[in-house]
Amino acid sequence: MPRYAKAKNLVTTLVDKTAKMIEQGTLKPGIRLPSIREAASNNSVSKNTMAEVYDRLVGQGYLTSKQGSGFYVNINRPSTAHRAAPKQAEALSIVSLLRHQLKQDHDIRVGDGRLPFDWVEGSEVGAFFRNPKSLKDTNLKDGYGSPMGYRPLRELISLTLAERSITATPDQILMTNGANHALDLVIRHLLLPGDTVLVDEPGYYPLFGKLKLENINMVGVRRTEDGPDLDDLADKAARLKPKMFFTQSLAQNPTGSTITIATAHKVLSIAEQHDMYVVEDDPFADVMTQSLPRIATLDQLERVIYIGTYSKTLSANLRVGYLAARPDLVAALCDLKMITMVSSSEYGERLIYNLMYKGHYVRHLRRLKKRIDKARNDVLNVLDGLDFQKVHQPTGGYYCWVQLPDGIDEAQLVQRANEQSIFLAPGSVFSLDKDSTDSFMRLNIAHAAHPTFIAFMQEILKK
Repeated sequence: MPRYAKAKNLVTTLVDKTAKMIEQGTLKPGIRLPSIREAASNNSVSKNTMAEVYDRLVGQGYLTSKQGSGFYVNINRPSTAHRAAPKQAEALSIVSLLRHQLKQDHDIRVGDGRLPFDWVEGSEVGAFFRNPKSLKDTNLKDGYGSPMGYRPLRELISLTLAERSITATPDQILMTNGANHALDLVIRHLLLPGDTVLVDEPGYYPLFGKLKLENINMVGVRRTEDGPDLDDLADKAARLKPKMFFTQSLAQNPTGSTITIATAHKVLSIAEQHDMYVVEDDPFADVMTQSLPRIATLDQLERVIYIGTYSKTLSANLRVGYLAARPDLVAALCDLKMITMVSSSEYGERLIYNLMYKGHYVRHLRRLKKRIDKARNDVLNVLDGLDFQKVHQPTGGYYCWVQLPDGIDEAQLVQRANEQSIFLAPGSVFSLDKDSTDSFMRLNIAHAAHPTFIAFMQEILKK
């Protein structure tokens, strides 16, 4: 038997052995496992083999990894977990910005909403997608599959949410065709034309398009470095009686700001006082610290609808996202999903399950986080040498929100950039009050340090 195959058999054997010990209670929840070096010695295997064993166990929800401390038996893991077999040029409107993101016809994509291809799909995970063996369990013999989505993946997501201190059973998790589909389901089910909702200002522009399409009255709530402006939120909630508040708590798009725990508590209190749903979109969760404050953690999905996606960390082409909410609400949203599109892609869901279950996703995130952190630091250092009026310090995610000096015409700036094949995301696209953000830009940290863009901005800012 080839050495590679032997190593894989050893990994599988050790994974199964450790998992069985956890399931039987021999290894208690919270207990720290031996270091990779020690465990490798105890089992007479290489450190690389043992590292893959631990990564798979993390991916399957049996273990949690604490940087600098080691590996621990997951205290949030249900006692009976499923162990299935290994399975965003010229752009001054919402539609035009989306179109330019999809066409990919600019050389320097500073305004893009996603990471470069080689950071995600073209990374080591890309090899998994291209490997026929990774698809061996991705069969379609069950037809459309469950309208709720592939259950083993929902079970792993349940464990992931537990790490964020959000309790949600697999039956409280509905797989969707990306986060935007989740938002669309919520809007269609809970809102009627003429209803009023609150949104982050500035905020997520595709959401604005969906709400406009359904003739929903949108009112912006000022975004601060600590999250939503509480006075603004409280005033508008009291006066307008909105049905819900759409927000992003962590690494908010476009400002990069993250809510504080005190602000999160107050947001929930205001929502409860005025009987308002909170829709918390968390697209960067997997590259953020799990313990950061989330409104869903405080509310435990009573009035909060929590939305996640794999588009930002794996592939937007897979179109796999999910929402978590109260059981009754999830059931109703599932019915709407069946009426509008029958089901989501179990093919894509099984692919992601296999990535997680086999530990590939854990290793991918580990490398991706380091790359994002380095890119963010590099961009901030470069921007520090430019004469922007202000550079808002991002707390995570992929974006940096910068304020241009007075007197710069946004339309002319975008047009000049377009002439140099530079794609920009102007601030007005992210706001309902266009005049409040027409001197801002959202920069993608993976592209904003490009020499051509820096030279372009140096010329603009000098003039």
